[in-house]
Amino acid sequence: MKLLVLGGSDFVGRSAVEHALELQWDVTVLNRGTTASDPRVTQLRGDRRASGGLDSIREGNWDMVFDTWSWEPGVVAQSAAMLAGRAGSYIYVSSRSVYDEPEAGANETWPTVQGPGEDYARCKLGGEQAAAAAFGARALLVRAGLILGPYENISRLPWWLNRIGQERSLRSDQNERAGDVLAPGPADLALQYIDARDLVGWSLGAAARGLGGAYDVVSRPGHATMREVLQACVAATRSDARLRWVEPDILSAAGVQPWTELPIWIPPGADHDSLHASDVSKAFAEGLRARPIQETVADTWTWLQSVNGEASTRRDRPPVGLSADREAAILADVERAEGR
Repeated sequence: MKLLVLGGSDFVGRSAVEHALELQWDVTVLNRGTTASDPRVTQLRGDRRASGGLDSIREGNWDMVFDTWSWEPGVVAQSAAMLAGRAGSYIYVSSRSVYDEPEAGANETWPTVQGPGEDYARCKLGGEQAAAAAFGARALLVRAGLILGPYENISRLPWWLNRIGQERSLRSDQNERAGDVLAPGPADLALQYIDARDLVGWSLGAAARGLGGAYDVVSRPGHATMREVLQACVAATRSDARLRWVEPDILSAAGVQPWTELPIWIPPGADHDSLHASDVSKAFAEGLRARPIQETVADTWTWLQSVNGEASTRRDRPPVGLSADREAAILADVERAEGR
């Protein structure tokens, strides 16, 4: 198979390149060239936002295109229109953010956001519409949710790994009590996510079989819990950290921001259900599988160590993580309330 990856140097795009190379496909990448590409790929340079940024793909034919673009839909429209007659299918990695306030059990039939706007949800929906306009039924719209795994450039799982892993490195005395790490409860909070490698493996295979249309591509609800994620971080880092579970009402009273200050975590309620309780039976019927959270966490830690714990982060996303001072203050308040 001949694959064209638009981007291909970070996270999901990089995972797509690596998966296709493992399949011994012929891979071409188009990007700005600011990050070195695998020497086994054909490297083309171009800035999709710039005039003439697609000139290097004006010729050539591919079996499929893989595109993760998140912002201006017009960028997707240009590439899709240019490639419609020279590519078999167009995989557009979208998001379940395109749904309008989805509830538990929502699936691909749920209404999408309406009205003008330049927010993430509307940009992703516009990208879907652009891909479908050019490729029709040959457009595979991959609506992901929370994406984790090696090369993550948003720093949700890397933040937890670094936070828990540092407890081991900070201990100077083997008899000293392990450090406490604030763990947002409830511990059995069900999570729904997808490892980037499972996302790309399913997407490339589905496109190769001629699949098109919209699919929610995340694990089944409850594939992991908050406890399992954080315990996997402790195991992977071989940390001495002790998880100190703090209930949502305490965190709310302290003004802690879910998702950003405590990555991955959203307390029980409508917002949690919109992200972690969707019906993904359509994709699973077409072969989607999700690896265990322990494997995702361990592999992410291995990669993170290879870059000295300093993963690159996207400039278009806010920083994540609770400051050390805020964490210590909240844990101290909890201990006082418990009379310790």
